[in-house]
Amino acid sequence: MKSRNWVFFLTMSAFWGLNWSITKLGLSFVSPATFVLTRFVFFSLAFFPVLLFLRRKIPRDRGTLAKIFVLCIVNVSQIITTNVALTEQSSGTGAVLNYTQPLFVFCLAIFFLNEGITPAKTIGVTIGFGGVFVFFSRSVSSVIFVSALVMVISAFLWAVTIVFYKKYLSHVDAFVASYFQYSLGALPLGFLVLVSNTFTFPSDPTYLWILIYESIAVSAVGSTVWLYLTKKEGATVVAGSSLIVPVLALFFGSVIMKEKVYSESIFGAALILAGVFLVNIQQKRRTRAIDSDGS
Repeated sequence: MKSRNWVFFLTMSAFWGLNWSITKLGLSFVSPATFVLTRFVFFSLAFFPVLLFLRRKIPRDRGTLAKIFVLCIVNVSQIITTNVALTEQSSGTGAVLNYTQPLFVFCLAIFFLNEGITPAKTIGVTIGFGGVFVFFSRSVSSVIFVSALVMVISAFLWAVTIVFYKKYLSHVDAFVASYFQYSLGALPLGFLVLVSNTFTFPSDPTYLWILIYESIAVSAVGSTVWLYLTKKEGATVVAGSSLIVPVLALFFGSVIMKEKVYSESIFGAALILAGVFLVNIQQKRRTRAIDSDGS
């Protein structure tokens, strides 16, 4: 990645690393569907003025709008499954299971994005993914199977959104695409909550601050930066680099949720960072070569 993109990426990673603990706290107040719906509505209302400012960048052709709707449905399914699974997992374990997505991206990108299979990327993703499992090797035996499976399904759906956006919607402004993912996603969620009659809004100020953080840091900033980086960088590079997030999730989980940190976690973190380096090294060399030719 370029230096500027690294700044964006690290900012996004910090927000998303903290998000696992914040979401876990939010789910202690309400059901997953209600929590996600409220988060989507908060984001949609708060950033509607920004959408009006960028209205010229909103696509008008039916084909693009249809693809945005498909992206929205997959994204909503991914977020809902993540939150449902997280109700029965610790924030750290949930993060490591969800961040199996780079493996799915690596496989999907080969077939749908024609991204080359380089030794550096292959070894990097393998080492990083191995580090993820070492990261939580002490807690794997305590993972609840059903919720773990749901979290892995969520990881696959996340990988689908990455590859789908890269292939079909990379010409759409990152914020516009992110906004429609959440605003349109609120519609089926609203229907679901209405039918189940499960909507509640706790009066606790903590819950309000959680929603503000989720709306601004996670949805507005994090998701927009994620789509921007997916557009500018290779899907495998961005997905592989995101393995940093479980490391941050462990740190924040230990501080906020009082989750224990073991030696296996430290070793796993080292493997993850090594994997991130290897995934990016080929991209850096290619960028330098292009810059050199251009000069």
